[in-house]
Amino acid sequence: MIRILLVDDHAVVRSGLKMLLQTNPEMEVVGEASEGNEGIKKALKLKPNVVVMDLSMPHGKDGLTATTELKKQMPEVNILILTMHADEEYLFRAIQGGASGCILKSAPHDELMSAIESVARGDAYLHPSAQKRLMEEYLAGVKQDGNDTYNLLSEREKEVLTLIAKGYSNKEIAEQLIISVKTVETHKSNLMEKLQLKTRPELVEYAVRKGLLGYGI
Repeated sequence: MIRILLVDDHAVVRSGLKMLLQTNPEMEVVGEASEGNEGIKKALKLKPNVVVMDLSMPHGKDGLTATTELKKQMPEVNILILTMHADEEYLFRAIQGGASGCILKSAPHDELMSAIESVARGDAYLHPSAQKRLMEEYLAGVKQDGNDTYNLLSEREKEVLTLIAKGYSNKEIAEQLIISVKTVETHKSNLMEKLQLKTRPELVEYAVRKGLLGYGI
């Protein structure tokens, strides 16, 4: 029996996942949590085999931070990151944080079942496009910073950079910092100009290298 803990800030999503997973006689949903701190506490208490962890949870501890902390306290637990982001920019960070795999929320039900079974066995699970991206990142290597331009950033720009790296959308960042979406977009453009980066994934990689998420590469 695979004991599963669901961590997602949307009750409807948790309910739907629970109904789906419990159609499989070899799976049991032993608990639910709405944010990362609660997820860690319940995992320590319930001892699940697999934690299905939402990546972006605006209220409370986000999925990547919770994954990193939970793996330190429960190295044996297998964590499957569930994300709505179609881009693979968050993949490398999830694996670095200790996740056993990453799957999109849009994935078919049978793929989710297979992913949970894989990580429960101790295997890694990555959907095909993610496998390709990870291999490309590995072969290319992580870009090294030239001149350190981090100190050129304002405190607000550093805040925006950290939240981008944690997987928040522009709207979610605006809500967190109590500013407009347009202002967030301006800060992001300024970040890219100052750091001489062209894409959001490059911003994410830079933030990881700077240790803004609590771990570097």
